[in-house]
Amino acid sequence: MGPAPKPDGTRVRRNATPGTETLPSEGRTKPAPRWPLIPDVVLTTRHKLAEGKVAELRAKIDEAEDLGNPTGPLERRLDQALEKAAICEAQLREQKALESRLWKDLWKLPQAVAWERLGWTRDVAQYVRHKVMAELGDLDAAKEARQWSDRLGLSPMAMLRLRWRIASDEVGEKREQQEQHAAGARGRFKAVG
Repeated sequence: MGPAPKPDGTRVRRNATPGTETLPSEGRTKPAPRWPLIPDVVLTTRHKLAEGKVAELRAKIDEAEDLGNPTGPLERRLDQALEKAAICEAQLREQKALESRLWKDLWKLPQAVAWERLGWTRDVAQYVRHKVMAELGDLDAAKEARQWSDRLGLSPMAMLRLRWRIASDEVGEKREQQEQHAAGARGRFKAVG
């Protein structure tokens, strides 16, 4: 990847390079865009296959009972299929909820202003999908999410490479200093009294 770019005024070579883009510290204020991806096809298919296996095994157990045959092995296989179907259903439910929350949170960041300008909606959605799958235990998705986070400027080094910086929130900093000063004064007053 190479070193991070130097600030504009300290570069030795003066050939044209893109300037640094300043992103608003308050982030993007509009609602998140509409989710652009389809549901997870692999997990949805696994869930449907597991439910199909459950239905098939229930039919076989009914048939075995009608014929007076033992159903023990079929019932053990049914329990396994029920567990697999329940796990897939829970994963789908959690994935959808986590994707929705992360999607909304990311579109409030300062970087989201640049994503919107660049039309990176699907790229952000890909990151969200991989990040959520990583949180649900998929190691390969964790590797992919890390790479997407660099592309989207979600770390300080990635922001340097993209030549993005977040504007300082002077009003917020001043408010925080006043609050700290007031809290310190209250603490001194209590100590004396």
